Amino acid sequence: MGLAHFAVKLDGNKIANPRHLINSSHNLRRKQKALSRKKKGSANRRRARMQLAAVHEPVASARADFQHKLSRAIVDRNQAVIVETLKAAYMMKNHHLARAIGYAGWSGFITKLEYKAAEKGVNLVKLEQWFASSKTCHCCGHKMPAMPLNKRIWQCPECGTEHDRDINAAINIERKGILELQAAGLVVSTHGGQRKSVKQTVAAQEVGSLA
Repeated sequence: MGLAHFAVKLDGNKIANPRHLINSSHNLRRKQKALSRKKKGSANRRRARMQLAAVHEPVASARADFQHKLSRAIVDRNQAVIVETLKAAYMMKNHHLARAIGYAGWSGFITKLEYKAAEKGVNLVKLEQWFASSKTCHCCGHKMPAMPLNKRIWQCPECGTEHDRDINAAINIERKGILELQAAGLVVSTHGGQRKSVKQTVAAQEVGSLA
């Protein structure tokens, strides 16, 4: 999951953040600034607070609707879902990203995936937050010592492979998740037929740069 794109699937399909949410967030920012300028305890401040609340409600509803539809589609179409646990609280210490991360609502989306997967009996794997999915080459396993968020394309110094940061991360997430499923002895039956190890997966991957 990310900011430039809400999520990136294993097949390379990048799901955009909803435009109406981005536009609404700009309006929220204006209303929040207007509220902060009002004198505490004044009637103007009370009116500004009510105006801000009126903007918050449709934004929250639109975000929830988007996440419900996306999580339902992911759970319905896949035998297993593998996601990375993002360090949202840590990342929000970056004041340039905090507001955008808050609007994205990643934790709420993961919660929706969890209970929908449980209802359908779909295996959901949440990888630990320190898994270096973006900066590990999925071809040779070389791990870069550091990778700034604005570096979207990078070349592995060991094998020379050029990577799209997001798709490389999704591949690594899939592989790591499958190993965890196999270690737990879990397999998935396809339409009641032959049982096989999990391979048809969707990986939501780690944070991208601010669009």
